Amino acid sequence: MNYLSTRSPAGSTERKRFCEILLEGLAPDGGLYLPETYPQISAARLEELRQVYKSQGYADLAFEVLSLFIDDIPAEDLRALCRKTYTQAVFGTAEIVPLRPLESGLWLEALSNGPTLAFKDMAMQLLGNLFEYELARRGEELNIFGATSGDTGSAAEYAMRGKKGVRVFMTSPHGRMSPFQQAQMFSLQDANIHNLAVKGVFDDCQDLVKAVSNDLEYKRRYKIGTVNSINWARLLAQVVYYFAGYFQCTSNATERVSFTVPSGNFGNVCAGHVARMMGLPIHKLVVATNENDVLDEFFRTGVYRVRGTADTHETSSPSMDISKASNFERFVFDLLGRDGDQTRALFGDALNKTGHFDLSEHPAFAQAAARYGFESGKSTHSNRLTTIQDTYQRFNEMVDTHTADGIKVAREHLTPGVPMVVLETALPIKFAATIVEALGREPVRPAGFEGIEALPKRVQVIEADVSWVKNYIASHCD
Repeated sequence: MNYLSTRSPAGSTERKRFCEILLEGLAPDGGLYLPETYPQISAARLEELRQVYKSQGYADLAFEVLSLFIDDIPAEDLRALCRKTYTQAVFGTAEIVPLRPLESGLWLEALSNGPTLAFKDMAMQLLGNLFEYELARRGEELNIFGATSGDTGSAAEYAMRGKKGVRVFMTSPHGRMSPFQQAQMFSLQDANIHNLAVKGVFDDCQDLVKAVSNDLEYKRRYKIGTVNSINWARLLAQVVYYFAGYFQCTSNATERVSFTVPSGNFGNVCAGHVARMMGLPIHKLVVATNENDVLDEFFRTGVYRVRGTADTHETSSPSMDISKASNFERFVFDLLGRDGDQTRALFGDALNKTGHFDLSEHPAFAQAAARYGFESGKSTHSNRLTTIQDTYQRFNEMVDTHTADGIKVAREHLTPGVPMVVLETALPIKFAATIVEALGREPVRPAGFEGIEALPKRVQVIEADVSWVKNYIASHCD
């Protein structure tokens, strides 16, 4: 399996293997990596995978799916890494991602039972093991430089703490995460973990990551890698739970399922796009946004319009307070017939010059829904409160704010006879203030997280200054 950049010029023959891009993150041309072709799964093979999941479990399903994309790690090593990662001890249940029925035709897929109580653990736990494995094979070290709007940071830090040859430098928007999210990250005292709270919004943090990644000399000198969903390996790991969700609410390969995904950076739902391109019978992929509705605006109008810092709303579903959806480039690359020149013109030129691009008149735009199954919707703070209240009162289910956005939007896109699965993104305790506002009671605090907000914090508050960040990383790598 070979990989190419979303900005590869016409006629380019440059390709890389999985383990090369595992440690690289962004491509040298600023694009994102995708497989040269998507492996195809027939109906017969889909039924074989169903039996693997039912009889052997999630870890072996993960191996079967991942091995279609990873052929430069010996099969038995990859299987061992999957079995080491996806255990009941780490994720709480034998199913790993159990489905819960909510109402007729609507399901919740539990993705938040890992160490940091958010769906990011599903990929990050595997990524940590992959990094450690490949670095040991090469005898190298890696400095991970990332950005988080809330959950990526803690998931990465918990996955990488204590890993040999790995340091983590994680940026986050100062004061814009929930107290619980901040405490999860900043209370870690491990020497290889560095937290940098940036005065600004998530997009400022993401811009820092891209600026450092695009400085190829610096990136190579200091062995910079990334754990954001711009890293293909992380997105690939997320593809597996679409298969697991599908198998749990269907009985054979003739049935279709829709998924609604709360989304800010487009990584989680992009994994669904990959699963659909492989042949998983997905009817709709519904993108649920909050007040920062850049993605919803595109799927409604064809216009992709990035907001500035001042126009990025601070909301009660803060992990989606994003206006530059990095993974969206992967989908647009496919939408435009894998034309790297067009993709580079849109994401490298148009966005930098004008802050937007318009595909409303492009013939491909109509295919976003018709060919690729994408639909979208928006949820606001009042919608969130209403959904949390309704879901608790009717079903005795307490959901977090982002999952509430997903439920609200999912109900607007139901198709009779087609199950709709909402991807749960986090446990309610991570956003306790809004739960109290909605229900008048504190959410359940899982064991081991008592008093976390009162723990000593290890964090530096900084300006969004690329030079300062580069100097900081360099000073901690000697």
